[in-house]
Amino acid sequence: MIINRHPMPPGRVDVDQQPCAAMRGRIGAGSDRYAYFEHDADIGLTGRGATLEEAFDAAAAGMFAIMTDLAIVRCERTVKLEFEEADVELALVRWLNLLLAMAREHGMVFAEFRLDRDGVVWRGAATGEAWRGEHERGVEVKGATLTLLRVEQREGRWEARCVVDV
Repeated sequence: MIINRHPMPPGRVDVDQQPCAAMRGRIGAGSDRYAYFEHDADIGLTGRGATLEEAFDAAAAGMFAIMTDLAIVRCERTVKLEFEEADVELALVRWLNLLLAMAREHGMVFAEFRLDRDGVVWRGAATGEAWRGEHERGVEVKGATLTLLRVEQREGRWEARCVVDV
């Protein structure tokens, strides 16, 4: 359930229309933030981070990287969302699906993500821009699923994984 979701005013614009600074150097096939694993008809996605929230942010970046090259996405607009979920695994699926819904609702692609947790309340933000001609459209992600869903801490790092429907 979405408790509160609203776009921020379009006042958060990078004057030079540059790619999201936080994403520079962190995106691509060699990224240690996210990875993909094989699944029959869909795509397995794993986000990694020092914290649970960083792993969720990385999974979000990995999901949007399936759809376009995040290195060219400009940070022009931020949308915020909030939800309640006690189960961290279900929170991952909800986070990813809410991001997809917000991207579709606003006609945007996101490249920067931030999620914070306070007990069962999760507050997140995603920054990006409207789809434009320069964005090469990759594979459309329809939604995150419960298939192979797992969130765990391994060797001091968090991993958040699921299969996304394409």
